[in-house]
Amino acid sequence: MSAHASRSVARLAAVQALYQMEVSSIGVEGVIREFTDHRFDRDLEGGEGEGVTLASADEGFFAELVRGVVAKQKQVDAAIVKRLAEGWRLERLDATVRAILRAGAYELSHRPDVPTEVAIDEYVEVAKSFFEGTEPGFVNGALDAVARDVRT
Repeated sequence: MSAHASRSVARLAAVQALYQMEVSSIGVEGVIREFTDHRFDRDLEGGEGEGVTLASADEGFFAELVRGVVAKQKQVDAAIVKRLAEGWRLERLDATVRAILRAGAYELSHRPDVPTEVAIDEYVEVAKSFFEGTEPGFVNGALDAVARDVRT
């Protein structure tokens, strides 16, 4: 698997981990350990992920994304909220969309080595793996706006 593909898998896993942290009481190190010990290089079971393998994820990149979003969540959330429609609060968004935007905004603001277009395209693809409606376009627009703010 290419380095690009292993980073794509890491991004998808990071979004899943952030979602899992939000809907359960698991902490950042616990969720990273769970993915490292039980999800990577194994088939996902049940639901939408049936038959999908999180093989060959860039586990270091995954862990950095999850830890980074948690450590910088206030800053990351502020960057997203600044670009939501007036009157919208982050809490109104679907939890999965929130996780995608947080991971994307973190990467755009704290990983200057990753090209803007790559980061945005990757998270739009993650959104497409969860949603068939308007969400991927929303993610694209929101992350594009965040990128304009944090990458000058």
